[in-house]
Amino acid sequence: MKPTPIFCKKDYQFLRELILKSKNDTNAKEAGLLSQELDRAIISEESLLDNSVIRINSHVTIEDVKANKQMKIQIVLPSLSDVKERKISILAPLSVAIIGFKENDQVDWELPAGIKTLKIIEVNNASVSNS
Repeated sequence: MKPTPIFCKKDYQFLRELILKSKNDTNAKEAGLLSQELDRAIISEESLLDNSVIRINSHVTIEDVKANKQMKIQIVLPSLSDVKERKISILAPLSVAIIGFKENDQVDWELPAGIKTLKIIEVNNASVSNS
């Protein structure tokens, strides 16, 4: 069973606004999927949010369970995304698949070639600011 995503109020509200702005964008499918995740999410006070929960600006190490390969990424706003720096837009399919989940959670990520199972190995929120 898929874990339930957790968001702080600020990220939740911000993502809701971002989805509304992205409806006519090229990311409409991802915005729809993110909206579905937000619909079933637990909303928490920022101060109560577990530090191992993936949020905007989190640095994350994930593992492709079948391939046994790890990758490190940072989830960022669409305007800050840069694949070379491994900064992945919050509206990218990979980010939508993992945001709101925490260390040791396993999630399925749907790709054109099929479904991958990803395990969240490590989450670092040291650079997440309360802007």
